[in-house]
Amino acid sequence: MKQNENVQMPTYAQLVEATYVALRELGGSGKNDEINAKAVSGLKLSDEILDIPHLNSTSLSEIHYRLAWARTLLKNYGAIANSARSVWTITPNFSNKKSVDGLYIQKNFHQRARPNSFPEISDDQLENSGLDLPDEIKPWRKKLYEILIKMNPYSFEKLSQRLLRECGFDDVHVTKKSGDGGIDGTGKLRINGIFSFNIAFQCKRYQGSVGAAEIRDFRGSLTTDIEKGVFITTGSFSKPAIEEASNPGKQQIDLIDGEEFMTKLAEYGIGVREIKDYEIDEEYFSKI
Repeated sequence: MKQNENVQMPTYAQLVEATYVALRELGGSGKNDEINAKAVSGLKLSDEILDIPHLNSTSLSEIHYRLAWARTLLKNYGAIANSARSVWTITPNFSNKKSVDGLYIQKNFHQRARPNSFPEISDDQLENSGLDLPDEIKPWRKKLYEILIKMNPYSFEKLSQRLLRECGFDDVHVTKKSGDGGIDGTGKLRINGIFSFNIAFQCKRYQGSVGAAEIRDFRGSLTTDIEKGVFITTGSFSKPAIEEASNPGKQQIDLIDGEEFMTKLAEYGIGVREIKDYEIDEEYFSKI
C-alpha cells in the first residue's frame, strides 16, 4: 500500500520480533488482540501509524494486517503455534528463548520466494508464498464484510441482536428505527444465573475508524439504569476511541470491531458455514 512518506511503518522483521516478545510477556500464550496490543505498546507506535488502513483488506488497519503476517511467519519458523480457538503459544523448542532474530526469519522466508535477495517483504510475496493465510485476511472475510457494509441499518441491528443472544445475553431488544437517542438496543448479561447487568448497545456500519467522539456520544446517551455499554462496528476503533471506552471513572464501554464481529458470526454459525476440503496426493497414486 502507499503510505505517507513521513510515516515510517515498522518492517516485518521488527514486527516479528515485537510479536514474539509480546507473547512471552503475556506468559507464553495469548489471543490476537492481546498480542497486537502488547506488540504495539512495545514498539511505541504513533496514532498516525495505527490509523492507516490496509487498502486491500476489510476493516483491518495496515499495522494489524502486518501483525497477522508476523504471527504466520513465526508459525512457519516453528516458534509459535495456534489452536482452533485462535490462542497462540510459544512452542516447546522456543520455551527458553527470550527473543528471536526477525531479520533471520525474514531471510528464511525469502529463501522460498527470492533466494539471495532480502528486501522488505511485500504483500504479494506473502499472499502468494504458499503459507497459510492469516485468519484475518481469508477471502470469506472480505466477502462477508462487503455484505455487512451494504445491509440497511435496522437489519444490521437485528443481526447484532442475534449475535449478542448467541454470546449469552438475555432480553435483547432492538429499539425503534428512529428516535432512539443513540441506543440501538438493550439487554441483560447474566453471570452464573445469579448476577445480571443491564446493557445497551449501538451498531454502526463504518468503513473506517470510530473515533473518541462517537464513544463519548454513545456514553452520553446511556441512562442511569444501564450498567454497561457495547459499541459494535464493521470498522475499527482508533486508539483515542479505545482509551475513551476504558477511561477510568467513566461508564465502561465494551468494543466489538469488524474483525471480532465476523469472527463471532463464524464461531456461532450465523450466516457462515465452515466447508472442509480434501487435498489429492498425486505422488501417492503415481507410485502404485
